[in-house]
Amino acid sequence: MASPNSNLPKEESRNWLELPRDVTMTILMKLGAIEILDTTQFVCRSWHSLCKDPSMWRKIDMENIGDPDLREMYEKMTYNAVDRSCGGLVEIHIQYFGNDDLLNFIADRSSRLKSLRLACCYWITDEGFTEAIKKLPLLEEVELTLCTFSAEEIKAVGLGCPFLKTFKLNHQGSRDPNFADDEEALVIAETMPRLCHLQLIGNGLTSTGLEAIVNGCRHLESLDLRACFHVHLAGSLGKRCTEQIKHFRQPRDSTDDYKFVTTTDYDSDYESYDHGIDDIDFLSDDDDYYEFSADSELPDYEDVFDYD
Repeated sequence: MASPNSNLPKEESRNWLELPRDVTMTILMKLGAIEILDTTQFVCRSWHSLCKDPSMWRKIDMENIGDPDLREMYEKMTYNAVDRSCGGLVEIHIQYFGNDDLLNFIADRSSRLKSLRLACCYWITDEGFTEAIKKLPLLEEVELTLCTFSAEEIKAVGLGCPFLKTFKLNHQGSRDPNFADDEEALVIAETMPRLCHLQLIGNGLTSTGLEAIVNGCRHLESLDLRACFHVHLAGSLGKRCTEQIKHFRQPRDSTDDYKFVTTTDYDSDYESYDHGIDDIDFLSDDDDYYEFSADSELPDYEDVFDYD
């Protein structure tokens, strides 16, 4: 007895290498820089050619998992990726590696760069960062997460990037009163008046610094103060934040969507410290009531294959 499906035409197998160039390129771009450089470009001659196309390298995401033994490999891959962009790079993210030479290499070859994201880049010095920033006046987004730059470097960003719209400066917060510090907040308020989005997770700013930001950055649409334990949202300041800023995240709001550690290891020593009001739950100056939720040898990543 014939199978019910025996008369159906057999599905033809697809040859993925015969897809149109633009379709293949769109698919490959979804893989990310690391996978392209490490494996994908070596699949065939056609894909190798596509992976050298500058349009593949407008956005580069190089995220190390924190293994220090991989730092040199990731640096080599980043040099290669930036070279392939041929000056067209607009976004780059590097994490757990990098140094002054690499950052300035990026800046020298990426005059169109609009987004720079650095996370845990402990090997980039203040001087190296400042030198690179001076070469990137078109930046619209700068993210510095768990980096060690001082307020002077923050000032360099504000003064050197007139088109800056998004700034993220994230630390590990602490309830220790000795960690309260408004220096960074005051620099932001003074030098970044056009900001639309500001994230300060784990910052040591106090209500004084917050008030300066609210006064100086009047275009803010979003402000993230999670794990900023020294901010007291009382009276008119809290009211201004909620009325002036569309998306406002408070010190005790959840950080479940944030992948880095938000508090120091020794912060538990201060869990019982009475640091004042972190969430708005008070009668304002106008007697209006506001209440918010609580809380081996490294591979050479130059052009390995020569198909010419």
